[in-house]
Order: sequence, then C-alpha cells, then structure tokens
Amino acid sequence: MSRGTLFDKVWDAHTVGVLPSGQTQLFIGLHLIHEVTSPQAFAMLKDRGLKVMFPERTIATVDHIIPTESRARPLLDDLAEEMMQALEQNCKAHNIRFYNVGSGKQGIVHVIAPELGLTQPGMTVACGDSHTSTHGAFGAIAFGIGTSQVRDVLASQTLALSKLKVRRVEVNGELPAGVYAKDVVLHIIRKLGVKGGVGYAYEYAGSTIERMSMEERMTLCNMSIEGGARCGYVNPDQVTFDYLKGREFAPQAAAWDEAVVWWQKIASDADAEYDDVVVFDAADIAPTVTWGITPGQGIGVGETVPTPDEMPAEERAIAQEAYEYMDLQPGQPLAGTKIDVCFIGSCTNGRISDLREAARVAKGRYVADGVKAFVVPGSEAVKQQAEAEGLDQIFVAAGFEWREPGCSMCLAMNPDKLVGRQISASSSNRNFKGRQGSASGRTLLMSPAMVVAAAVTGQVTDVRELL
Repeated sequence: MSRGTLFDKVWDAHTVGVLPSGQTQLFIGLHLIHEVTSPQAFAMLKDRGLKVMFPERTIATVDHIIPTESRARPLLDDLAEEMMQALEQNCKAHNIRFYNVGSGKQGIVHVIAPELGLTQPGMTVACGDSHTSTHGAFGAIAFGIGTSQVRDVLASQTLALSKLKVRRVEVNGELPAGVYAKDVVLHIIRKLGVKGGVGYAYEYAGSTIERMSMEERMTLCNMSIEGGARCGYVNPDQVTFDYLKGREFAPQAAAWDEAVVWWQKIASDADAEYDDVVVFDAADIAPTVTWGITPGQGIGVGETVPTPDEMPAEERAIAQEAYEYMDLQPGQPLAGTKIDVCFIGSCTNGRISDLREAARVAKGRYVADGVKAFVVPGSEAVKQQAEAEGLDQIFVAAGFEWREPGCSMCLAMNPDKLVGRQISASSSNRNFKGRQGSASGRTLLMSPAMVVAAAVTGQVTDVRELL
C-alpha cells in the first residue's frame, strides 16, 4: 500500500474510526449540495427526526436544472421549480448557506467553491455529483457521492469508505501550442482506460502539471472519475497558494501563514511510496477528440478512428457499439466530421481561462452556417469577469449565444438539449449515449478552443490551424 502520499496523510487526519465492515469512517470537512441529489436526502433526515449536524460545513447552490436563458420564477419546467423550492426550503430550515440565482455567487458547484476559497488543501470534500474530484486540484481529497451518502454527511458529517490505492500519474515536458489540460486528461484516459483507475486515487504530478494554472489543474482532476479513479489530486504548491490568497473563505492574516505551513507539510513526501506509477510525455499529446461513447474512446484530431484489430479484445464490443451509434467507420478520419451544435461550458471547462482562450480563437471569425453555438459561464462571477473583459462581445460578434450560468447541455437536465441525431462538439466531460438530452444525439468531447474551431468551420478541425 501507498505510504507518505498526500492521500494517506489527509485520509489519516480525517479518520474517525474503523467500522466493523473494515471501512473507514471519514470526517468530511466540506459538503457541497445542489438541487438534484439533496431533496431525497433531506426527506430521509425528516423521516428520522434528524437535523444537519454541522450546517456551517455545507454549502448549497443551484446548477443542474437552472435554465441558461430565462430564469424567471416560477421556472417553466414544473419539476425544476419543485427542486428549486425544495432546496430553498431545506437550506432555510437547516440554516445552510445557499447561493441562489442573483446572489452574484451562484454557479456550478465545482466552480463556485474554488473561486470563493471554500476548497482548500488538506480537506476532505464530498458532493452528490460525480465530478467532485475537481476539488483535488487544491490538494484535497474529494469524492462524488450518492443520495444516501448525502444523507449520511448531512446527519453525521462522515462517510463510510474503503481506503484507495494511490497511482502517481506523471506528465513531463512542455505542452505543444493548441494542446490544453483537457487534451492531457483525455489522453490519460485513452491510455489507461475508463476502468483503469478503479480502486485508485490518482496523484497528478510532473513538470507539465507543475506549470499548469489552478484552473487547468481543476480540468485535469475533474475527469479523474471518467478514468475510473474515485478521486484525483495535485499536491499544493505556490500556484495553489497564490490562487487562494485573499479569497472570501481563505484564511486571513496570521491564520494564512499558519495554513500555508500546514499545507506544505501535507504534500506527498519526496520518498513517498505509490501502488503504481505511470509516466507520460507532454510532447506525445495532440488536441484530442472523442469518437465514441465513452471518454476513453478518444484520438488525436489528426488520427483515424481505430480499427478493432488495434484494440484489446475486451474493448472491441463497445467499439462496435460506438461505430454504429456514432455512424463512424473504422479507419475513418475524425477531422472533417460535420458538427451541428457547439457547447462551451460545464464544470470541466466553464472557467474564465477557458473562456479567454475560446474567445482568442473566436475573435475575428464567425460561426459556420447551420451551426448552433453557445457559451455558458460556470458561475455568476465568471460571467461578470468575462463581461468586464469584453469576452461576451467577442462571442456575440462571432455568432455565439451568450448565456447565464449553469450546467447547461453537459447533462441536459434543463432546456439545453440536442435534438434527434445532432452531433455536438462539447467542452463537457461525458459523451455517453443520450447524455446531452437526445436519446440518439452524439457528443464529441474536446477543449473549448477546439469547440470554437469546430463552430467556425462547421466540422471537426485542428485548432492549431487557426492559431
């Protein structure tokens, strides 16, 4: 088993006890909730006559079902309005801080917690959402949990979990122009597989990761779950500290200096032992696009769709399913594939740096005929910052729609959905069948810059040709 890693240190520091099942009862320092997975959990508390144990450790926002166009109340979708009301009522009843629409702090839960300074190194973080692994970018151990576990955290501030193995995923070298954190994580998942991380926490390291900004690290950690890992993290360093300093919930004054000393100590030791180590060369990573129905079915934009004989035997059945669903042939180039809808946003790529890079590519260009393209900021703060910088005007001038914050078409639990067999170029995190709202809709995952390249050419295009 691993020893001396950040994961081991944080796990040990938060262990309350060992349960008869052999699982660890782990204290959760920060609990994030939203409108979709919390109503049933609160109902379970009510049925048992329980209260929220530490309401100050739970933070709520609305993101999954909120429309990105008109957000007037009541919401047009009756179920969405019901979820909104339930969250509002439950937060009021249990004295939980709630960042509602119009607060200036509403947004995707995995965007607002970091930008408010709520997510900090050495924390345990839980949320009823798969992509809670995002918060590992800060040197936190962050888990996506189910509704019954949301109940457990509300009631006891703990979770019953089995300890994970730790794999060090090292990426070294300088990324080529036009290659981003999204390409790095898609490349890692492609090489290790969507089940490769089962039973593991991923520690991302190496010179490439060290050079990444916090927002790039969040993109990387966000998709750990897509590679099967329960969580992913980056050791805290000066980049982490510079990002956090001065944020609303970050330690202040003397407490800041004390916090930094502790944060430095929880980083993995130089002689830490890992259960596995894999190493990648940044020079081998190209702008990456998924061609199939899992995030692991990705290729460099200049490559062709793989043939069955290029794959391990156990991957051929799902590859065949993907060929048929996506209307692609083995050996076919992915570049040139016609695109109908282009979506920039999500907890993976809806932050200000994502929008800046997308706007850089969009400036002076225009969305191709027949393409619907829109940009959804990850939070009200991101939207405000983007508008202050004039990014919204660049997008609008290029033919993109500029929307309000929310999860939007990432999972289509709101009005933003694909229709029929439309193909989407998406900066989100999942390309499963039906993920973007149509049972037959098709999703190609890529970086925000690549989405813009697809939007302005009307087809899958190597963004390096436009830079």
